[in-house]
Amino acid sequence: MRRFLVLLSLLATLGFTSARADELPIFDAHMHYSHDAWTVVPPREVVEILKKAGVKRAMVSSSNNEGTKMLQDVAPNIIVPELRPYRSRGEISTWAKDPTVIPFVEDLLSKRKYMAIGEFHIYGADADLPNMRRIVELAKQYGLYLHSHSDADAVVRHFQQDPKARVLWAHSGFERPEKVREMLRTYPTLWCDLAFLTSHASNGKVAPGWREAFLEFPDRFVLGTDTFTPERWHYVIEHARWSRQWLADLPPDVARKIAYENGDRLFGGELSGAKK
Repeated sequence: MRRFLVLLSLLATLGFTSARADELPIFDAHMHYSHDAWTVVPPREVVEILKKAGVKRAMVSSSNNEGTKMLQDVAPNIIVPELRPYRSRGEISTWAKDPTVIPFVEDLLSKRKYMAIGEFHIYGADADLPNMRRIVELAKQYGLYLHSHSDADAVVRHFQQDPKARVLWAHSGFERPEKVREMLRTYPTLWCDLAFLTSHASNGKVAPGWREAFLEFPDRFVLGTDTFTPERWHYVIEHARWSRQWLADLPPDVARKIAYENGDRLFGGELSGAKK
């Protein structure tokens, strides 16, 4: 009889854990609301999508940065702003060599508060170009994270320029989990978002290699949807559902950290919007 009661208790606990995993709130650390999305998915519709998805807070950048401001004006308690050094999506490949970018970024930083600079695209030796070096300096000056869509080489160069830089590695660099673990061991102020990275989970299960990475560094990963085109906003709810499925394959404390606790801790500081 005692064993039967213990078994019932265990089953109840497992059921509770699964239910909680299905209901995990989410901090989405990688979203965009660029100029081509504003009429397709108006700001209030974006906020409704986030609520339906169970996304409690979202770090958003946009090209240009007015999109982020529009969302912040509608939902200041949900939207965490980051400054993107692009005035349009077409500048992804040109911004690092465009001398007009830095005054644009400096002007925005003087007017509003942000949590990060990014997401920006930079690879290899281009991370040593004057524009990127200045972005690293500005992040240090304003106490901001660098949200870097880059290869491992560029991330290393960020830290060479500022050993205390705080870097969020977009898409975990699309790297193998072994390389990600190596980088995380080397740089204590490196974190990884999992946006658009499908190799870490399939069929509701965490892939080998990534499981070890999540268990070794449960405090260093955050979720992301990457709404890089307007159409991606219509996948936010499904992406949140899929994320909860594979998170349920992890220990509950690790799942909570990746789902929202890490994002809250890193990027969840209060922001008033307009710079005081």
